[in-house]
Amino acid sequence: MTTSTERLSVGEKIGYSLGDLAANLIFQTFITFLAFFYTDIYKIPAGTASAIIFWGGVFGGVVFNPIMGLIADRTNTRWGKFRPWVLWTAVPFGVLSLLAFSTPDLGENGKIWYAAITYTLLVTIYAANNLPYAALSGVLTGNMSERNSLSSYRFVAVMVAQFVIQVLLLPLVLALGDGDQAVGFRRTMMGFAIIGTIFFIITFLTTKERVPTPKQKSTIKEDLVDLFRNKPWLLMLVVIVMVFINLALKGGSYIYYFQYYVDRAALTQFLDGIGFHGDPVSTGFGIFNGGGIIMMIVGIGFTRKLADRFGKRNVFSAGLFASTLFLLAFVFFPPDAIGTMMVSQILHGFFYGITIPLLWAMIADVADYSEWKNNRRATAIVFSAMILGLKFGLAVGGALVAKLLDVYGYVRDAAVQSPEVVQGVKLSISIYASIPFLICCVILFFYEINKQMETRIETELAQRRRAAS
Repeated sequence: MTTSTERLSVGEKIGYSLGDLAANLIFQTFITFLAFFYTDIYKIPAGTASAIIFWGGVFGGVVFNPIMGLIADRTNTRWGKFRPWVLWTAVPFGVLSLLAFSTPDLGENGKIWYAAITYTLLVTIYAANNLPYAALSGVLTGNMSERNSLSSYRFVAVMVAQFVIQVLLLPLVLALGDGDQAVGFRRTMMGFAIIGTIFFIITFLTTKERVPTPKQKSTIKEDLVDLFRNKPWLLMLVVIVMVFINLALKGGSYIYYFQYYVDRAALTQFLDGIGFHGDPVSTGFGIFNGGGIIMMIVGIGFTRKLADRFGKRNVFSAGLFASTLFLLAFVFFPPDAIGTMMVSQILHGFFYGITIPLLWAMIADVADYSEWKNNRRATAIVFSAMILGLKFGLAVGGALVAKLLDVYGYVRDAAVQSPEVVQGVKLSISIYASIPFLICCVILFFYEINKQMETRIETELAQRRRAAS
Protein backbone atom coordinates (compact mmCIF):
# COMPACT_ATOMS: atom_id res chain seq x y z
CA MET A 1 0.00 0.00 0.00
CA THR A 2 1.24 3.50 -0.83
CA THR A 3 2.12 5.39 2.32
CA SER A 4 2.78 9.03 3.03
CA THR A 5 6.35 8.25 4.09
CA GLU A 6 7.61 6.24 1.12
CA ARG A 7 10.77 7.18 -0.72
CA LEU A 8 10.59 9.18 -3.92
CA SER A 9 12.22 8.00 -7.14
CA VAL A 10 15.00 10.01 -8.72
CA GLY A 11 12.73 10.55 -11.74
CA GLU A 12 10.01 12.10 -9.60
CA LYS A 13 12.50 14.34 -7.80
CA ILE A 14 13.89 15.55 -11.14
CA GLY A 15 10.40 16.01 -12.58
CA TYR A 16 9.34 18.06 -9.56
CA SER A 17 12.51 20.16 -9.70
CA LEU A 18 11.89 21.14 -13.34
CA GLY A 19 8.91 23.17 -12.14
CA ASP A 20 11.20 25.35 -10.06
CA LEU A 21 13.65 25.67 -12.94
CA ALA A 22 10.79 26.94 -15.13
CA ALA A 23 9.50 29.42 -12.55
CA ASN A 24 12.98 30.69 -11.73
CA LEU A 25 13.84 31.55 -15.31
CA ILE A 26 11.30 34.34 -14.73
CA PHE A 27 11.73 34.86 -10.99
CA GLN A 28 15.51 35.28 -11.22
CA THR A 29 15.01 37.74 -14.07
CA PHE A 30 12.79 39.77 -11.71
CA ILE A 31 15.44 39.77 -9.00
CA THR A 32 18.39 40.56 -11.21
CA PHE A 33 17.14 42.72 -14.06
CA LEU A 34 13.65 44.14 -13.48
CA ALA A 35 14.79 47.53 -12.12
CA PHE A 36 17.49 47.71 -14.81
CA PHE A 37 14.97 46.73 -17.51
CA TYR A 38 12.52 49.45 -16.45
CA THR A 39 15.06 52.26 -15.93
CA ASP A 40 17.62 51.63 -18.67
CA ILE A 41 15.75 49.73 -21.40
CA TYR A 42 12.07 50.74 -21.17
CA LYS A 43 13.15 54.21 -19.98
CA ILE A 44 10.80 54.55 -17.01
CA PRO A 45 11.95 56.99 -14.26
CA ALA A 46 13.60 55.25 -11.29
CA GLY A 47 11.03 56.52 -8.77
CA THR A 48 8.13 55.34 -10.95
CA ALA A 49 9.80 51.95 -11.50
CA SER A 50 10.14 51.59 -7.73
CA ALA A 51 6.40 52.24 -7.28
CA ILE A 52 5.47 49.73 -10.01
CA ILE A 53 7.65 47.00 -8.51
CA PHE A 54 6.34 47.58 -4.99
CA TRP A 55 2.63 48.03 -5.65
CA GLY A 56 2.52 45.41 -8.40
CA GLY A 57 4.11 42.97 -5.98
CA VAL A 58 1.68 43.91 -3.22
CA PHE A 59 -1.50 43.66 -5.29
CA GLY A 60 -0.47 40.77 -7.53
CA GLY A 61 1.33 38.73 -4.94
CA VAL A 62 0.64 39.73 -1.34
CA VAL A 63 -3.12 40.34 -1.60
CA PHE A 64 -3.83 37.39 -3.87
CA ASN A 65 -1.72 34.77 -2.06
CA PRO A 66 -4.02 34.08 0.92
CA ILE A 67 -6.96 33.81 -1.48
CA MET A 68 -5.03 31.33 -3.60
CA GLY A 69 -4.11 29.31 -0.52
CA LEU A 70 -7.74 28.96 0.52
CA ILE A 71 -8.70 27.98 -3.02
CA ALA A 72 -5.91 25.39 -3.33
CA ASP A 73 -6.72 23.73 0.02
CA ARG A 74 -10.32 23.36 -1.19
CA THR A 75 -9.44 22.05 -4.66
CA ASN A 76 -10.35 18.39 -5.11
CA THR A 77 -9.70 16.63 -8.42
CA ARG A 78 -8.68 13.16 -9.51
CA TRP A 79 -5.15 14.60 -9.90
CA GLY A 80 -5.03 15.95 -6.33
CA LYS A 81 -5.20 19.41 -4.81
CA PHE A 82 -2.02 21.06 -6.04
CA ARG A 83 -0.79 19.33 -9.22
CA PRO A 84 -3.68 20.64 -11.38
CA TRP A 85 -2.70 24.25 -10.72
CA VAL A 86 0.79 23.64 -12.08
CA LEU A 87 -0.84 22.44 -15.32
CA TRP A 88 -3.61 25.08 -15.53
CA THR A 89 -1.24 28.03 -15.11
CA ALA A 90 1.58 26.82 -17.39
CA VAL A 91 0.51 28.60 -20.60
CA PRO A 92 -0.72 31.87 -18.99
CA PHE A 93 2.57 32.10 -17.08
CA GLY A 94 4.52 31.82 -20.32
CA VAL A 95 2.42 34.39 -22.17
CA LEU A 96 2.59 36.98 -19.37
CA SER A 97 6.35 36.46 -18.99
CA LEU A 98 6.78 37.52 -22.60
CA LEU A 99 4.43 40.50 -22.31
CA ALA A 100 6.05 41.83 -19.12
CA PHE A 101 9.46 42.05 -20.80
CA SER A 102 8.23 43.55 -24.07
CA THR A 103 8.66 47.26 -24.82
CA PRO A 104 5.75 48.62 -26.90
CA ASP A 105 6.05 52.33 -27.69
CA LEU A 106 2.97 53.72 -25.94
CA GLY A 107 4.22 57.14 -24.87
CA GLU A 108 5.44 58.02 -21.37
CA ASN A 109 2.15 57.41 -19.53
CA GLY A 110 1.23 54.44 -21.69
CA LYS A 111 4.52 52.71 -20.91
CA ILE A 112 3.98 53.19 -17.19
CA TRP A 113 0.48 51.71 -17.34
CA TYR A 114 1.65 48.84 -19.55
CA ALA A 115 4.49 47.99 -17.16
CA ALA A 116 2.22 48.19 -14.11
CA ILE A 117 -0.53 46.01 -15.60
CA THR A 118 1.69 43.32 -17.11
CA TYR A 119 3.88 43.07 -14.01
CA THR A 120 0.89 42.84 -11.66
CA LEU A 121 -0.75 40.14 -13.81
CA LEU A 122 2.50 38.20 -14.02
CA VAL A 123 3.02 38.29 -10.25
CA THR A 124 -0.60 37.14 -9.81
CA ILE A 125 -0.27 34.16 -12.14
CA TYR A 126 3.09 33.38 -10.53
CA ALA A 127 1.26 33.07 -7.20
CA ALA A 128 -1.42 30.82 -8.73
CA ASN A 129 1.35 28.58 -10.08
CA ASN A 130 4.06 28.69 -7.45
CA LEU A 131 1.96 28.44 -4.31
CA PRO A 132 0.42 25.06 -5.25
CA TYR A 133 3.81 23.98 -6.59
CA ALA A 134 5.46 24.76 -3.25
CA ALA A 135 2.63 23.10 -1.29
CA LEU A 136 3.01 20.01 -3.48
CA SER A 137 6.36 19.28 -1.80
CA GLY A 138 4.50 18.82 1.49
CA VAL A 139 2.23 16.07 0.11
CA LEU A 140 4.60 14.11 -2.12
CA THR A 141 6.00 12.40 1.00
CA GLY A 142 5.74 12.68 4.77
CA ASN A 143 9.33 11.50 5.23
CA MET A 144 11.38 14.48 6.41
CA SER A 145 14.69 13.05 5.19
CA GLU A 146 13.12 12.59 1.74
CA ARG A 147 11.93 16.19 1.88
CA ASN A 148 15.51 17.29 2.53
CA SER A 149 16.58 15.26 -0.52
CA LEU A 150 13.72 16.64 -2.64
CA SER A 151 14.66 20.18 -1.64
CA SER A 152 18.24 19.55 -2.72
CA TYR A 153 17.13 18.40 -6.19
CA ARG A 154 14.75 21.32 -6.40
CA PHE A 155 17.30 23.92 -5.55
CA VAL A 156 19.97 22.55 -7.82
CA ALA A 157 17.39 23.30 -10.53
CA VAL A 158 16.96 26.78 -9.05
CA MET A 159 20.72 27.29 -9.25
CA VAL A 160 20.73 26.18 -12.90
CA ALA A 161 18.07 28.81 -13.64
CA GLN A 162 20.00 31.38 -11.63
CA PHE A 163 23.17 30.55 -13.58
CA VAL A 164 21.33 30.98 -16.88
CA ILE A 165 19.92 34.36 -15.84
CA GLN A 166 22.87 35.87 -14.02
CA VAL A 167 25.62 34.55 -16.30
CA LEU A 168 24.09 33.97 -19.73
CA LEU A 169 21.12 36.32 -20.00
CA LEU A 170 23.01 39.50 -20.93
CA PRO A 171 25.06 37.75 -23.65
CA LEU A 172 21.84 36.13 -24.92
CA VAL A 173 20.08 39.50 -24.98
CA LEU A 174 22.93 41.09 -26.92
CA ALA A 175 23.22 38.17 -29.36
CA LEU A 176 19.50 37.67 -30.03
CA GLY A 177 18.86 41.40 -30.30
CA ASP A 178 21.88 42.14 -32.51
CA GLY A 179 22.90 44.76 -29.94
CA ASP A 180 19.32 46.01 -29.35
CA GLN A 181 18.59 45.11 -25.72
CA ALA A 182 14.84 45.64 -26.01
CA VAL A 183 14.57 43.18 -28.92
CA GLY A 184 17.00 40.84 -27.20
CA PHE A 185 14.96 40.74 -23.98
CA ARG A 186 11.76 40.02 -25.91
CA ARG A 187 13.28 37.16 -27.89
CA THR A 188 15.02 35.69 -24.86
CA MET A 189 11.84 35.74 -22.80
CA MET A 190 9.96 34.05 -25.63
CA GLY A 191 12.42 31.16 -25.40
CA PHE A 192 12.08 31.02 -21.62
CA ALA A 193 8.28 31.03 -21.92
CA ILE A 194 8.29 28.01 -24.24
CA ILE A 195 10.80 26.06 -22.15
CA GLY A 196 8.98 26.91 -18.91
CA THR A 197 5.60 25.77 -20.21
CA ILE A 198 7.06 22.40 -21.23
CA PHE A 199 8.77 21.94 -17.86
CA PHE A 200 5.57 22.71 -15.91
CA ILE A 201 3.75 20.03 -17.88
CA ILE A 202 6.54 17.53 -17.11
CA THR A 203 6.23 18.37 -13.39
CA PHE A 204 2.50 17.66 -13.54
CA LEU A 205 3.01 14.34 -15.33
CA THR A 206 5.82 12.96 -13.15
CA THR A 207 4.59 13.70 -9.61
CA LYS A 208 2.00 12.12 -7.33
CA GLU A 209 0.31 13.40 -4.17
CA ARG A 210 0.64 10.80 -1.39
CA VAL A 211 0.13 12.46 2.00
CA PRO A 212 -3.58 12.11 2.80
CA THR A 213 -5.42 15.40 2.29
CA PRO A 214 -9.12 14.86 2.96
CA LYS A 215 -11.65 17.37 1.74
CA GLN A 216 -11.25 20.57 3.71
CA LYS A 217 -13.89 20.62 6.46
CA SER A 218 -12.53 23.43 8.58
CA THR A 219 -13.80 26.95 8.10
CA ILE A 220 -11.66 29.78 6.81
CA LYS A 221 -11.76 31.28 10.30
CA GLU A 222 -10.43 28.03 11.82
CA ASP A 223 -7.62 27.91 9.24
CA LEU A 224 -6.59 31.48 10.03
CA VAL A 225 -6.80 30.96 13.82
CA ASP A 226 -4.60 27.85 13.49
CA LEU A 227 -2.16 29.87 11.40
CA PHE A 228 -1.74 32.76 13.82
CA ARG A 229 -1.39 30.42 16.81
CA ASN A 230 1.47 28.67 15.01
CA LYS A 231 4.57 30.38 16.43
CA PRO A 232 7.04 28.62 14.05
CA TRP A 233 4.93 29.83 11.13
CA LEU A 234 5.02 33.43 12.38
CA LEU A 235 8.80 33.31 12.77
CA MET A 236 9.36 31.69 9.37
CA LEU A 237 7.13 34.31 7.76
CA VAL A 238 9.44 37.07 8.99
CA VAL A 239 12.48 35.04 7.93
CA ILE A 240 11.14 34.67 4.39
CA VAL A 241 10.38 38.38 4.10
CA MET A 242 13.93 39.21 5.20
CA VAL A 243 15.58 36.62 2.93
CA PHE A 244 13.81 37.89 -0.17
CA ILE A 245 14.42 41.54 0.65
CA ASN A 246 18.09 40.59 0.68
CA LEU A 247 17.94 38.60 -2.57
CA ALA A 248 16.04 41.28 -4.48
CA LEU A 249 18.12 44.17 -3.14
CA LYS A 250 21.57 42.71 -3.73
CA GLY A 251 20.56 40.87 -6.92
CA GLY A 252 19.09 43.98 -8.50
CA SER A 253 22.05 46.14 -7.43
CA TYR A 254 24.88 43.98 -8.80
CA ILE A 255 24.47 45.19 -12.39
CA TYR A 256 24.78 48.80 -11.23
CA TYR A 257 27.77 47.82 -9.05
CA PHE A 258 29.66 46.55 -12.10
CA GLN A 259 28.42 49.37 -14.31
CA TYR A 260 29.39 52.25 -12.03
CA TYR A 261 31.54 51.14 -9.04
CA VAL A 262 33.98 48.51 -10.28
CA ASP A 263 37.08 50.01 -11.91
CA ARG A 264 36.81 49.30 -15.65
CA ALA A 265 40.58 49.14 -16.31
CA ALA A 266 41.26 46.81 -13.36
CA LEU A 267 38.34 44.60 -14.42
CA THR A 268 39.63 44.39 -17.99
CA GLN A 269 43.11 43.47 -16.74
CA PHE A 270 41.67 40.79 -14.44
CA LEU A 271 39.60 39.27 -17.25
CA ASP A 272 42.53 39.30 -19.66
CA GLY A 273 44.59 37.52 -17.04
CA ILE A 274 42.15 34.61 -16.82
CA GLY A 275 41.57 34.41 -20.57
CA PHE A 276 38.23 36.20 -20.92
CA HIS A 277 37.65 38.99 -23.41
CA GLY A 278 34.74 41.09 -24.62
CA ASP A 279 32.66 43.73 -22.88
CA PRO A 280 34.19 43.93 -19.36
CA VAL A 281 30.94 44.80 -17.55
CA SER A 282 28.79 41.97 -18.92
CA THR A 283 31.68 39.47 -18.83
CA GLY A 284 32.79 40.43 -15.31
CA PHE A 285 29.19 40.46 -14.10
CA GLY A 286 28.68 36.98 -15.52
CA ILE A 287 31.84 35.51 -14.00
CA PHE A 288 31.07 37.13 -10.64
CA ASN A 289 27.59 35.62 -10.55
CA GLY A 290 28.66 32.35 -12.12
CA GLY A 291 31.32 31.71 -9.48
CA GLY A 292 28.83 32.39 -6.71
CA ILE A 293 26.19 30.12 -8.25
CA ILE A 294 28.60 27.23 -8.80
CA MET A 295 29.60 27.42 -5.14
CA MET A 296 25.93 27.59 -4.12
CA ILE A 297 25.44 24.27 -5.89
CA VAL A 298 28.48 22.88 -4.05
CA GLY A 299 26.98 24.14 -0.78
CA ILE A 300 23.65 22.48 -1.57
CA GLY A 301 25.53 19.18 -1.77
CA PHE A 302 26.35 19.45 1.94
CA THR A 303 22.82 20.36 3.04
CA ARG A 304 21.17 16.98 3.51
CA LYS A 305 23.91 15.39 5.63
CA LEU A 306 24.29 18.47 7.78
CA ALA A 307 20.51 18.82 8.27
CA ASP A 308 20.07 15.12 9.07
CA ARG A 309 22.79 15.40 11.72
CA PHE A 310 22.22 18.83 13.26
CA GLY A 311 18.65 19.72 12.28
CA LYS A 312 17.42 22.23 9.72
CA ARG A 313 17.18 25.19 12.08
CA ASN A 314 20.78 25.04 13.30
CA VAL A 315 22.28 24.52 9.86
CA PHE A 316 20.14 27.24 8.28
CA SER A 317 21.10 29.80 10.93
CA ALA A 318 24.83 29.00 10.85
CA GLY A 319 24.99 29.03 7.05
CA LEU A 320 23.11 32.32 6.84
CA PHE A 321 25.38 34.00 9.37
CA ALA A 322 28.57 32.83 7.64
CA SER A 323 27.31 33.99 4.25
CA THR A 324 26.47 37.41 5.70
CA LEU A 325 30.07 37.97 6.81
CA PHE A 326 31.29 37.71 3.22
CA LEU A 327 28.49 40.02 2.07
CA LEU A 328 29.44 42.64 4.66
CA ALA A 329 33.02 42.47 3.43
CA PHE A 330 32.07 44.27 0.21
CA VAL A 331 31.85 47.58 2.09
CA PHE A 332 35.64 47.49 2.49
CA PHE A 333 36.64 46.61 -1.10
CA PRO A 334 38.11 49.40 -3.27
CA PRO A 335 36.95 49.56 -6.92
CA ASP A 336 40.08 47.81 -8.25
CA ALA A 337 40.06 44.83 -5.82
CA ILE A 338 38.55 42.52 -8.46
CA GLY A 339 40.08 39.26 -7.25
CA THR A 340 39.02 39.90 -3.66
CA MET A 341 35.47 40.66 -4.80
CA MET A 342 35.34 37.37 -6.71
CA VAL A 343 36.64 35.33 -3.75
CA SER A 344 34.18 36.95 -1.34
CA GLN A 345 31.29 36.26 -3.72
CA ILE A 346 32.35 32.61 -4.04
CA LEU A 347 32.49 32.12 -0.26
CA HIS A 348 29.20 33.98 0.22
CA GLY A 349 27.66 31.67 -2.39
CA PHE A 350 28.96 28.50 -0.73
CA PHE A 351 27.56 29.24 2.72
CA TYR A 352 24.29 30.63 1.38
CA GLY A 353 23.96 27.53 -0.81
CA ILE A 354 23.84 25.32 2.30
CA THR A 355 20.72 27.20 3.45
CA ILE A 356 18.82 27.20 0.16
CA PRO A 357 17.08 23.78 0.27
CA LEU A 358 16.27 24.17 3.98
CA LEU A 359 13.94 27.15 3.69
CA TRP A 360 11.10 25.35 1.94
CA ALA A 361 11.74 22.08 3.77
CA MET A 362 11.28 24.04 7.03
CA ILE A 363 7.98 25.43 5.76
CA ALA A 364 6.76 21.90 5.02
CA ASP A 365 7.75 21.09 8.62
CA VAL A 366 5.69 24.07 9.79
CA ALA A 367 2.67 22.63 7.95
CA ASP A 368 3.28 19.30 9.73
CA TYR A 369 3.59 21.16 13.04
CA SER A 370 0.19 22.74 12.42
CA GLU A 371 -1.39 19.34 11.72
CA TRP A 372 0.37 17.81 14.73
CA LYS A 373 -0.94 20.55 17.04
CA ASN A 374 -4.45 21.01 15.62
CA ASN A 375 -5.30 17.64 14.00
CA ARG A 376 -6.22 19.56 10.84
CA ARG A 377 -4.00 19.82 7.77
CA ALA A 378 -4.02 23.06 5.77
CA THR A 379 -0.88 22.77 3.67
CA ALA A 380 -1.71 25.38 1.04
CA ILE A 381 -2.72 28.12 3.49
CA VAL A 382 0.60 27.64 5.33
CA PHE A 383 2.54 27.83 2.06
CA SER A 384 0.39 30.69 0.76
CA ALA A 385 1.24 32.78 3.79
CA MET A 386 4.91 32.01 3.27
CA ILE A 387 4.77 32.89 -0.41
CA LEU A 388 2.93 36.06 0.61
CA GLY A 389 6.05 36.83 2.64
CA LEU A 390 8.23 35.97 -0.35
CA LYS A 391 6.28 38.29 -2.62
CA PHE A 392 6.29 41.07 -0.06
CA GLY A 393 10.03 40.70 0.46
CA LEU A 394 10.58 40.65 -3.30
CA ALA A 395 8.40 43.74 -3.74
CA VAL A 396 10.21 45.63 -0.97
CA GLY A 397 13.70 44.56 -2.04
CA GLY A 398 13.07 45.20 -5.74
CA ALA A 399 11.51 48.58 -5.01
CA LEU A 400 14.44 49.47 -2.75
CA VAL A 401 16.86 49.02 -5.67
CA ALA A 402 15.11 51.68 -7.73
CA LYS A 403 14.23 53.84 -4.69
CA LEU A 404 17.81 53.98 -3.41
CA LEU A 405 19.02 54.91 -6.89
CA ASP A 406 16.46 57.71 -6.94
CA VAL A 407 17.37 58.89 -3.43
CA TYR A 408 21.09 59.00 -4.21
CA GLY A 409 20.45 60.92 -7.46
CA TYR A 410 20.78 58.31 -10.21
CA VAL A 411 20.76 59.81 -13.72
CA ARG A 412 19.43 57.48 -16.42
CA ASP A 413 21.76 56.89 -19.42
CA ALA A 414 24.65 58.78 -17.77
CA ALA A 415 28.06 57.28 -18.56
CA VAL A 416 29.35 58.34 -15.13
CA GLN A 417 27.26 58.67 -11.96
CA SER A 418 27.90 61.01 -9.03
CA PRO A 419 30.02 59.79 -6.07
CA GLU A 420 26.81 59.69 -3.99
CA VAL A 421 25.17 57.24 -6.41
CA VAL A 422 28.30 55.07 -6.54
CA GLN A 423 28.48 54.97 -2.74
CA GLY A 424 24.77 54.15 -2.54
CA VAL A 425 25.22 51.18 -4.87
CA LYS A 426 28.16 49.93 -2.78
CA LEU A 427 26.13 50.18 0.42
CA SER A 428 23.16 48.44 -1.22
CA ILE A 429 25.08 45.21 -1.87
CA SER A 430 26.90 45.20 1.47
CA ILE A 431 25.47 46.97 4.55
CA TYR A 432 21.86 47.33 3.41
CA ALA A 433 21.66 43.77 2.04
CA SER A 434 23.24 42.29 5.19
CA ILE A 435 20.71 43.74 7.63
CA PRO A 436 17.84 41.37 6.64
CA PHE A 437 20.08 38.28 6.96
CA LEU A 438 21.27 39.32 10.42
CA ILE A 439 17.64 39.82 11.51
CA CYS A 440 16.94 36.24 10.35
CA CYS A 441 19.78 34.88 12.50
CA VAL A 442 18.28 36.54 15.58
CA ILE A 443 14.75 35.30 14.82
CA LEU A 444 15.89 31.68 14.40
CA PHE A 445 16.99 31.58 18.06
CA PHE A 446 13.26 31.49 18.90
CA TYR A 447 12.25 28.86 16.29
CA GLU A 448 11.37 25.75 18.29
CA ILE A 449 11.33 22.98 15.64
CA ASN A 450 14.78 21.54 16.30
CA LYS A 451 16.09 18.09 15.34
CA GLN A 452 14.39 16.35 18.27
CA MET A 453 11.01 17.93 17.57
CA GLU A 454 11.30 17.11 13.82
CA THR A 455 11.67 13.41 14.69
CA ARG A 456 8.79 13.46 17.16
CA ILE A 457 6.40 15.19 14.74
CA GLU A 458 7.29 12.83 11.89
CA THR A 459 6.81 9.72 14.04
CA GLU A 460 3.51 10.76 15.61
CA LEU A 461 1.97 11.97 12.34
CA ALA A 462 2.96 8.72 10.62
CA GLN A 463 1.21 6.78 13.39
CA ARG A 464 -1.96 8.88 13.04
CA ARG A 465 -2.01 8.43 9.25
CA ARG A 466 -1.55 4.67 9.49
CA ALA A 467 -4.39 4.50 12.01
CA ALA A 468 -6.59 6.62 9.72
CA SER A 469 -5.84 4.32 6.77
